Amino acid sequence: VMGNSSEFQKAVKLVIETVSFDKDSTVQVFEATIRVLGSLLSAHIIITDTKQPFGDMTIKDYDNELLHMAHDLAVRLLPAFENTKTGIPYPRVNLKKGVPPDSNNETCTAGAGSLLVEFGILSRLLGDSTFEWVARRAVKALWSLRSNNTGLLGNVVNIQTGHWVGKQSGLGAGSDSFYEYLLKSYILFGEKEDLDMFNDAYRNIQNHLRRGREACNEGEGDPPLYVNVNMFTGQLMNTWIDSLQAFFPGLQVLIGDVEDAICLHAFYYAIWKRYGALPERYNWQLQAPDVPFYPLRPELVESTYLLYQATKNPFYLHVGMDILQSLEKYTKAKCGYATLHHVVEKTKEDRMESFFLSETCKYLYLLFDEENPLHKSGNKYMFTTEGHVVSVDERFRNSLWQDILPGEEDSADKIKPNELKAVNFSSNCNRVPDERRYLLPLKSNYMRQIDQMVGLI
Repeated sequence: VMGNSSEFQKAVKLVIETVSFDKDSTVQVFEATIRVLGSLLSAHIIITDTKQPFGDMTIKDYDNELLHMAHDLAVRLLPAFENTKTGIPYPRVNLKKGVPPDSNNETCTAGAGSLLVEFGILSRLLGDSTFEWVARRAVKALWSLRSNNTGLLGNVVNIQTGHWVGKQSGLGAGSDSFYEYLLKSYILFGEKEDLDMFNDAYRNIQNHLRRGREACNEGEGDPPLYVNVNMFTGQLMNTWIDSLQAFFPGLQVLIGDVEDAICLHAFYYAIWKRYGALPERYNWQLQAPDVPFYPLRPELVESTYLLYQATKNPFYLHVGMDILQSLEKYTKAKCGYATLHHVVEKTKEDRMESFFLSETCKYLYLLFDEENPLHKSGNKYMFTTEGHVVSVDERFRNSLWQDILPGEEDSADKIKPNELKAVNFSSNCNRVPDERRYLLPLKSNYMRQIDQMVGLI
């Protein structure tokens, strides 16, 4: 995205020449998919793009090596989907030997249900339905286990029995990207069932997880907040939220629920202003961190970037600058940027996760780079959950195996991209009037209310 073709080409060659997945190494299926598989596929798509919008990113004599590597990795991940009674994959797999004999039968909803974008792209590039089929089967298996009473899913499930081990339903750790990928799979592949599942899930989230006043920018009552509840009863389970939940305003922008996104984003930004970082867990009742570390996560920056794209309100540029200055002030280390061990004491850990580069830095850079080809090329792009760039492309909308994917409907049933409609939301992108773009996105009395709620004033 920086247009630095020489560095990109150097990195691609380095990967082709030195990386092998033929290793006696046990990996998390989810992390290997979103970090490694996703980056290989994204780079392959960029190299082979005939328009080359980012500058000349072609590789001399490139022979689809990254696609072959992605295929090799995905084949090594496939054993995770075998020998499970539900079709929900094992959480870990050994790249050489398959599922370890002492493997855990419990996995989180996000880990098992957020493989469809990468596996689906791979299937459609190769013309081999296997990968999309296993990922889609896992999503449907999880979906079939939702509560009859609330329609909610828990956060940890037994892959053999389908029994919910973790009954917490929320938008943060263990659940987050499951919802994100229902919508993003639809945007990319155009399969109506993905949108139907997302709309159902979104409606149930609004009904059972959302607390506070009905509208974001008018009326009386507490600021809107999404809490953790018991999936079967809808009863409140605890009084904390986690930093991963800060992705949700960005997802709401994609579905067109901009008003609600503005409010939720403001709540996370207030916590950031208080500490100069987001604690991993924040207790909104005690107004204090429950888990005080910050591993350079990108979710708040991602939502800031998407809200700026939707509203063009300069407020979000100020938020981005604030985040950037905090990172420089508190996390910069000799050789990079460090995880904050404690957001209050600002102690550091010797750790910099790959998502800091692939997401936190990328979204910050793109927030300020108005003229980036990503925004100007006329191509439509989507980001994977790990921030990898994928073009929204006709070739991903044509599957060659209409008859064999589980529960597939006829391709005539596909929705056109411009027909995307959310249910049960309070606003839409095209309803943001011009005068709103230059005022604070949230009325100042509501901003103050949120600042009070997190103990800023």
